[in-house]
Amino acid sequence: MSEFLTIALTKGRLAYRTLELLEKVGITCQEMKDKQSRKLIFVNEELGVRFFLAKANDVPTYVEYGAADIGICGKDTILEEGRKLYEVLDLGFGRCRMCVCGPESARELLRHHELIRVATKYPAIAKDYFYNKKHQTVEIIKLNGSIELAPLVGLAEVIVDIVETGSTLRENGLEVLEEICPLSARVIINQVSMKRENQRITKLIRDLKKIYKEDMA
Repeated sequence: MSEFLTIALTKGRLAYRTLELLEKVGITCQEMKDKQSRKLIFVNEELGVRFFLAKANDVPTYVEYGAADIGICGKDTILEEGRKLYEVLDLGFGRCRMCVCGPESARELLRHHELIRVATKYPAIAKDYFYNKKHQTVEIIKLNGSIELAPLVGLAEVIVDIVETGSTLRENGLEVLEEICPLSARVIINQVSMKRENQRITKLIRDLKKIYKEDMA
C-alpha cells in the first residue's frame, strides 16, 4: 500500500458536496474547511488520504497520468476530455443535461439535417453528437463565454450547452431542441491505481454506493 491515496476534487460547489459525502463514509479533512487557506494540497495523515483542488477540465488529466488516484468531476468534463480512466460511480448530485438549444425556428434545421453552425464550450461532445449520432454535418464554433449570445447575434443557429433550469434560455427566447445526455458528478479512477490500490479503492466505492442508496431512499 502506498502512503497516500490521492483524491482530486473539482473546485467550487462540487468539492463541497463531495467532502460532505466523504465525511459520511469517515473520510474527513479539516484543513480543507479553512476558506482562508492558500494551501494546494490537504492531508489527513491518520487516514493516509490527501486531497487537492483543481479546475474541472484538469481533473481527468491528473487522474489519467496518476497524479491523482481518484477524481470527482462532472460527466460533461469526462466526455469532453476523453481521457483514459475508469468511470466507476454516479454520485447523483450536480444533475443537469447537455442539450442542443436555440430558437424554435432552428428545430426544422435540425430535423432536416441541414448544414448549420453550432456554438459551444464543448466541441468534442458537440462533434460526437452531430457526426456520430445524428450523422449531420455542422460547423462547430468554440466559445468560452455566454453561449446563449451566439444565436441572438447570428453567430450560430444553435448552441450545445449545459441546461439546469432552462431559465436563462427562456429569458433569451431560446429553448431545448434536443437532449444529448444527462449529466451529474462522477467518480473516476486511474487505471494503474485500480490495480495497485484495489482494496482501498473498492472499499471507498462500496461505501459511497451505500451512502448514495441511503440518501435516495
